Amino acid sequence: MPVESPNIVVTVLAFLALIGSLVVVHELGHYFVGRWFGVKAEKFSIGFGPQIYGRVDKRGTLWRIGALPLGGFVQFAGDMNPASQADETWKALPEKERNETFQSKTLWQRALIVFAGPAVNFILAILIAMGFLLAFGKSVTPPVIDVVQPNSPAAVAGLLEGDRIVRFNGHAIETFDEMVDEVIMIPGQKVLVEIDRGGETLVKETAVAKVEEVDRFGNRYIIGRIGIGANKVEVREVGLLEAPWAAVVQTGNILRQQMIGLGQIISGRRPLSELGGPLKIAKVSGEAMSMGILTFISLAALISINLGFINLLPIPMLDGGHLMLYAIEAVRRRPATPQVQEWAFRAGFAMLAGFMIMVTFNDLASFGLFGGG
Repeated sequence: MPVESPNIVVTVLAFLALIGSLVVVHELGHYFVGRWFGVKAEKFSIGFGPQIYGRVDKRGTLWRIGALPLGGFVQFAGDMNPASQADETWKALPEKERNETFQSKTLWQRALIVFAGPAVNFILAILIAMGFLLAFGKSVTPPVIDVVQPNSPAAVAGLLEGDRIVRFNGHAIETFDEMVDEVIMIPGQKVLVEIDRGGETLVKETAVAKVEEVDRFGNRYIIGRIGIGANKVEVREVGLLEAPWAAVVQTGNILRQQMIGLGQIISGRRPLSELGGPLKIAKVSGEAMSMGILTFISLAALISINLGFINLLPIPMLDGGHLMLYAIEAVRRRPATPQVQEWAFRAGFAMLAGFMIMVTFNDLASFGLFGGG
């Protein structure tokens, strides 16, 4: 039976702590790399809308908190429009002030300033993963089948207990967990499983079943299953020298799963209703906090990866949109015209607004507001 969800106070506080910290990390990436290249930051805002707190530091940067805690931004000197275009007002600035603006920097410097935001989101996730690996070690399950459920896709395909999985869906497998992570993301698909059976290499084709799971809070998820299990779990200590790369690999695997999931939604293999927005994140934040601080920190790492990934999508208004325009500028050896940039960012704004409306509708529907969920 589902556990009662945390109360609204816990949910709101958890959501603000999660989003606030990740936004600060993201924007600090932009801020510090910008400062490194000599760009003046005029505003550093956590949240949007009316200012509820602010102070100006000795460098002239206004540090503010907005009334709507659903994001944030760094406004660099010279950012007179969303596309950071240089205009006549910028050209009229004294040379010293102009050299402190974002537009005065070279193409590669501007690209690094923009890329720094998503990059530190990935770095934060890697650091969290390192901490967990050093503190608790790494669970390793050999890719040897111990259980085959009767009438499951694996049983139909002829997989047997004792088979060692060598490759799954074209990817080499070193642990059973790697295969599980792959299976979960591809319900309904057919895959090839390469196994070692007593020294003989065999290739079996199987379908991935669609299974609905319900967590302790009553949230429902559609995941993939083929009906096999492994019982032997080893917890191996991870040393200080090994932890960084192990954390990078772990973060990369999560990022790959997110990319697969987005691709499935775009291609229609997963429904748009699986996309969640701020309300769903708030709900999950409260649930994670109620399960303990370690669960909450794990969620923060997952959302941080997601935030970095989403921001790198080539959509104007996002960091990836800026990087796309810089790539075009590098190829053309001159920036896109102000009119092209303006229309690109208008289109990007419309896309993001439509996306926010859709995910908010999904969130409300998942809460049962429209009779579903």
